[in-house]
Amino acid sequence: MKKILALFLVSILMLTACSSGSKDKDASENGKDTNEVTVWAWDPNFNIKAMNIAKDVYKSENPDVNIKVVENAQDDIIQKLNTSLSSGTTKGLPNIVLIEDYRAQSFLKAYPDMFHELTGSFKADDFAQYKIAPTSLDGKNYGLPFDTGVTGLYVRTDYLEKAGYKVEDLKDIDWNKYIEIGKKVKEATGKEMLTQDPKDLGLIRMMIQTSGSWYLKNDGVTPDIAGNAALKEAFQTYKAILDADLVKPVSDWGQFVAGFNSGDVATVPTGNWITPSIKAEASQAGKWAVVPMPRQGGIAGSVNASNLGGSSWYVLNVPGKEKAADFLGKTFGSNADFYQTLNKEMGAIGTYKPAAEGEAYKAADDFFGGQKVVSDFAAWTEKIPQVNYGMHTYAIEDILAVGMQDYLKGKDIDKVLEDAQKQAEEQIK
Repeated sequence: MKKILALFLVSILMLTACSSGSKDKDASENGKDTNEVTVWAWDPNFNIKAMNIAKDVYKSENPDVNIKVVENAQDDIIQKLNTSLSSGTTKGLPNIVLIEDYRAQSFLKAYPDMFHELTGSFKADDFAQYKIAPTSLDGKNYGLPFDTGVTGLYVRTDYLEKAGYKVEDLKDIDWNKYIEIGKKVKEATGKEMLTQDPKDLGLIRMMIQTSGSWYLKNDGVTPDIAGNAALKEAFQTYKAILDADLVKPVSDWGQFVAGFNSGDVATVPTGNWITPSIKAEASQAGKWAVVPMPRQGGIAGSVNASNLGGSSWYVLNVPGKEKAADFLGKTFGSNADFYQTLNKEMGAIGTYKPAAEGEAYKAADDFFGGQKVVSDFAAWTEKIPQVNYGMHTYAIEDILAVGMQDYLKGKDIDKVLEDAQKQAEEQIK
């Protein structure tokens, strides 16, 4: 009996060793290096194009490294990452993946061992400070910041002039002043001030970040809705803009772009990534300018700078991670000339601060009446308040979208935010 028991225990130990060995195999493979680097990203005209330019720059000095850039839809990348990482397998995953800043913390906190630390691969101080929080965890850098979603208020100068205003009259204003000007512009031109999709709360995001506020507290987990002064004012401003009849409703991206390309609106408050779409209507050259984003008038410390969107590069803990980190560090992480190329080729504005001293960033843009638009955006980027986007931006925004409709229909604002707070606390545990 003792002999049988001994054999049974030996068998169990062998099975345990084999089982742990399969996991250790992944870990040991992660330690191997390779000259193969695969990248996942979305948008062939922006992120994919930027990565292919980086690939050519790096390969000119590192010809032995084979870099493969694979296009995926952003939703597909999110699904594939969650499926693989939650199962603990790295098979089929890329070395480098692009992740939107709003989603980064959910991945880093859920799968901390699956991402390769990039601390030391680049100088974090060389990048806009607001990008560091969402790309870091426990004081360590895991994401290399890429593009900025720095916002601006694009304005039709000809419409302003008809209402008796100059571009300078819209610089460094708050939203109350924006509404006041908007009423006069509509009276003089018949044009609404902006488009708005009722399902999209991007305008709310931009408003509250000017005040250093978000839907979550600084821990990135606890909902911060009820009692959030910046969020309450943003809701009230949103309603005031609608009540003043300054909005042209839209329901999708095509209608959004058509709104300003057709000349139906006088301003576009959004991220700098809209510049190519605005310039696509060549007949409007010389009729546009860009000024800083309006701030929140009732919030002390609110600034005329905000953000909408933006993403960063991450290295997964798979074979080739060292080469991947080196590739990112020598292109997106330190090459100011590379960023000039990105701007010339595709209008991209990175968050690498030394790039602002380059020729492309300082160039005048005839479409915007000779304004040095890129230089202005780069300067505003450094003023964006840093917030912790945390893990639940989109989940909370779904709740707030419903709350906004209730508020517009007459529900008390404090009750709207209190109910949203309770719902968020129930959903986010």
